[in-house]
Amino acid sequence: MKFAPFAALGLALAAVTAPAAALAQDTATPAPAPAFSIDTPIETLMADERAKAVVTANFNGMDITQHPAYEQFKSLSLKALAPFSQGLITEEMLAKIAAELAAIK
Repeated sequence: MKFAPFAALGLALAAVTAPAAALAQDTATPAPAPAFSIDTPIETLMADERAKAVVTANFNGMDITQHPAYEQFKSLSLKALAPFSQGLITEEMLAKIAAELAAIK
């Protein structure tokens, strides 16, 4: 029971110094994450006209939503689909798409 006042004092000090510690932290707002990336599910990309235009342009105008296997791969990201694309989706292509998707605000 002798330690109860010390415990209460410790809690009180923590409560008083906590706001000061919070103010001392960096208050800079982090940059918002890009709306889309090559890790975004393909169906999400295809649901946005801007992202769909980027993907379609990089697939030589082909609308991948018309692909016969679209229902099977739409939940994957472009990055996850690349190894199964038989070389259609290259690292260079992913890098270009990633840069263009990052530019979408």
